Amino acid sequence: MPDSTALEIVSAHSPDSDDAFMFYALATKKIRSSRVTFRHVLSDIETLNRKAMEGVYDLSAISYHAYPYVADKYVLMASGSSIGDGYGPMVVALHPMEPEEIKGKKIAIPGTMTTAYLALKIFEPDFIPVVVPFDKILDTVQAGTADAGLIIHEAQLTYNKVGFHRALDMGKWWKERYSLPLPLGGNALRRSLADDVKNECCRMMKESIQYALDNHGEAMDYALQFARDMEPRLAEKFVGMYVNHYTLDAGDVIPKAVQLLLDKGHEVGVIPHKTQVEFVR
Repeated sequence: MPDSTALEIVSAHSPDSDDAFMFYALATKKIRSSRVTFRHVLSDIETLNRKAMEGVYDLSAISYHAYPYVADKYVLMASGSSIGDGYGPMVVALHPMEPEEIKGKKIAIPGTMTTAYLALKIFEPDFIPVVVPFDKILDTVQAGTADAGLIIHEAQLTYNKVGFHRALDMGKWWKERYSLPLPLGGNALRRSLADDVKNECCRMMKESIQYALDNHGEAMDYALQFARDMEPRLAEKFVGMYVNHYTLDAGDVIPKAVQLLLDKGHEVGVIPHKTQVEFVR
């Protein structure tokens, strides 16, 4: 049981159903510790990326693209990654479009710090980004402000129901090109925390994810509060896509995939300096 001497960890993550699912046991205190307690802050991932550059939170969800900009302040956690294993963010348009047609187009993107943006720049460096909130991507394309949109989150499951066509699945392309899953986001811990505190946070994060997987129904009920009115069947599919065995433990594959992602980002000139990834567990 937590006591008055426990250190409060301010934990920031997105209000998305997959994050809610993995943080369920921590947020509802199913998983407890005598050494640390968690206070949760919810914000969209692009805002969290920017806050991490300032070192605002003790534990923060970040896009893997953001890591080179926060590596001086944070180290990555082996649990809590969102991984697209043969699927991921997509480029969609109102008319059929081939992947090579993305070149030179205006593409609505959900932020320049997102991994989706980095992966698209690796695929095709020559396009014009139009930055809008992630939930306004399709509206922006429909309004004619952009030729196509780079969609993340639940829109990956619903775009075709509102008249859009998929031009490119980033996760599928990445898997075919590099034989690795596409690492989209993860959790980062402030480097200045004591090592034993980092280890305790990692233990609790892993146990929270395992609890959700073992108690799927109750964790899903909680996550549905954050599913932005998506029908339960689709929300469950979305959570199942992005909370998987790599989420529980990154193993050796995900650090390798993240390193490749950042190296390629540096090669195409998006990331200004080479960064060595560092994970704790």
